Amino acid sequence: MAKKRKFSKDKKQHQPRTTRKNKLQGFLQSLSTSILSFVAMKGEPVNLSEIQEALSQYLPAKKEIEEAVAELVRREELVSAGKKRFRLNSKGRIFTGKIEKNPRGFGFVIDLHPAEAADYYKKDPFLTVRNMGTANHGDIVLIRVNKVRRDGRPEAEILSLLERSSEKLTGFFKAGNPPRVIPEDPRYPSTIAIVDAIADNIEENDVVIVQILPEPSEKGFVQGKICEVLGSAQNIDVQMRMVIEKHNLPHIFPKPVVQEAEALSFNAAEIADRLDLREIAHVTIDGATAKDFDDAIAVEKTRGGYRLYVSIADVSHFVRPDTPLDKEAYLRGTSIYFPGRVIPMLPEKLSNNLCSLVPDEDRLSFSAILDFSRDGKLTSKTFGKSIMRSKHRFTYTTVKNILIDKDPQVRRLHKEFLNPLKWAGELAQSLHKRRMDRGSIGFNIPEPEVSLEEDGKIRSIKRKERNFAHLIIEEFMLAANEAVAELFTEQNIDFIYRIHEKPSPEKVEEFASFAATLGIDLPKVSAEPRWFGQVLEIVNGSPGEYVVNNLLLRTMQQARYDPDNKGHFGLAATDYTHFTSPIRRYPDLMVHRFLDALLQNKPIKDSEKGPSLKEQAEHLSSRERAAVTAERDINDRLKVFFMEQYIGESFKAVISGVSENVLFVELLDLFVSGSIDISTLTDDYYLYDIKRYRLIGEISGKTYQLGASLDVTLVDVDHRLRRINFAPARENGK
Repeated sequence: MAKKRKFSKDKKQHQPRTTRKNKLQGFLQSLSTSILSFVAMKGEPVNLSEIQEALSQYLPAKKEIEEAVAELVRREELVSAGKKRFRLNSKGRIFTGKIEKNPRGFGFVIDLHPAEAADYYKKDPFLTVRNMGTANHGDIVLIRVNKVRRDGRPEAEILSLLERSSEKLTGFFKAGNPPRVIPEDPRYPSTIAIVDAIADNIEENDVVIVQILPEPSEKGFVQGKICEVLGSAQNIDVQMRMVIEKHNLPHIFPKPVVQEAEALSFNAAEIADRLDLREIAHVTIDGATAKDFDDAIAVEKTRGGYRLYVSIADVSHFVRPDTPLDKEAYLRGTSIYFPGRVIPMLPEKLSNNLCSLVPDEDRLSFSAILDFSRDGKLTSKTFGKSIMRSKHRFTYTTVKNILIDKDPQVRRLHKEFLNPLKWAGELAQSLHKRRMDRGSIGFNIPEPEVSLEEDGKIRSIKRKERNFAHLIIEEFMLAANEAVAELFTEQNIDFIYRIHEKPSPEKVEEFASFAATLGIDLPKVSAEPRWFGQVLEIVNGSPGEYVVNNLLLRTMQQARYDPDNKGHFGLAATDYTHFTSPIRRYPDLMVHRFLDALLQNKPIKDSEKGPSLKEQAEHLSSRERAAVTAERDINDRLKVFFMEQYIGESFKAVISGVSENVLFVELLDLFVSGSIDISTLTDDYYLYDIKRYRLIGEISGKTYQLGASLDVTLVDVDHRLRRINFAPARENGK
């Protein structure tokens, strides 16, 4: 009994010590997380005093902060940045990033910072459902990578929630007691109980915008207030607004921006020091529905070859640094194009007026004057601010009618432009051949074009036309972009490049393994542009061309902006940038400013107060990705509405993806993608052959192979998940 009493006594004596130790460890862990969060949000090196001031609410002693920082340095989560300052370790495991949540509860962390550390990982970090906690899609979080799986996927835990995503979301109204709103985005799992009065004109399933209230109800329900009724989801403008809200896209210009734009103009005094190119026969060539014309071209025949003028609207003359107009353009980063609609980077006064190179109007421009030999070799380049006057507005179709179709009536109407257009065609062919010869990759992936009726309903989804006139403009814009980038490389001046890095050897090998399953005889595998071009030549015109083009494209890294010139893999170019579209891309506006400063022999410096060139490049790359995502989103939505009328009908398709549970298909005529659930394959039990990208019938031996053609029948569509569901078409009525 004595021993028992002694044991009991010892337990009582040690329990408080353990509790104190646990509390101390918990406090230190919380303090460490707070320090990492502060340093991450600050985005620049900080000293101990700044940390202590920021964490004053926790009332830690200076010694405790010093010990916590020392421990973080020992764990290599913080590193010294000189003068007793500290920053996140760019080669460590701590990042900030944005959550991309899956409807099933798990998620990934994208847009990692520091970017240097993120480059180490080939895939976005994964968050399990358990590690997701209370975080939602779009939240900014601080994470720690704990391990990297065999497939290269890092797994992470959330250390702290740094910033909640938008407090507003769109959803579908449901009457009841209380009324509810079902979020349109399936990644937001909670139904919202509405606590305020309901508008009289609201109808069941109307799309609404809800303001989420910070506190849940007594029963734990998420609560919200309806702040706007958008109307029927069938309306394209409602769908566009849903995409805007979902992706937090700025779409209304603030009043100071509109006022600044409306006050802009130019006069004769602003023309004096410019190259006068008004007598040069500039023309614009664009699509039939284009509204802004920011590039014009002219070609002259010379004794040694050709002279090319590429004149771009001088947006930098009107949009001055650090003005409200400039700040808004930088925030948006790019224009976003929806079918029949656009969210412009700049107000209409600029994009459709002052900076639009309309015919027979003097316009301020920035010109690249490039001389080429007959075989397309660049022999000299000159740049300068100019004034020009477009002589004609051509469409791609009209130029094709003149150069390719040789339409006598169209040629008669444009007699004065026949020779310049002929020279343009000759030069474009030479430039294209030279680019292909150096290894530039010529992907052949058809793009869909969504046409709308006047009431916004979808008229058709068809293959986007691409003809020789498109090639002319593409080659001339590429030539100007390369020439500008080469100039800055030659001068060794800090600059913002458009880079496209090499694909990983692992992805190239993975593609080669797939190609072997299709019986494609590939040249020796090489992660070089020329090899990719050879592969595309081999499959050109074959049944597997579409799938091979798509899969080869997926091996590529994303192009982005960066001050570190790493070349452009896809173009096989050592120097490349974006110069030709400052109306719709902010990086082009930056390049114009850089070029003007260089020509005037003025120093080019990063702003001492604003973001660095690296940070600007990262921001603009992220805005581009957001635009691409939003454009895909609206197209996917419209395709679902369009296909709803074809339920029960059959189409020719190609298998674009194979998994254990789903076949993914692309329709050949309508450029619509969808899926076939394996459960609909009732004629056999199908086994998944992961090595050969196919499904095999256990009894019949029937295969569904990636790249194979088949007939499919549309079963149904799911508007909320934007899914188009098919089944194999029945054969012989069976």
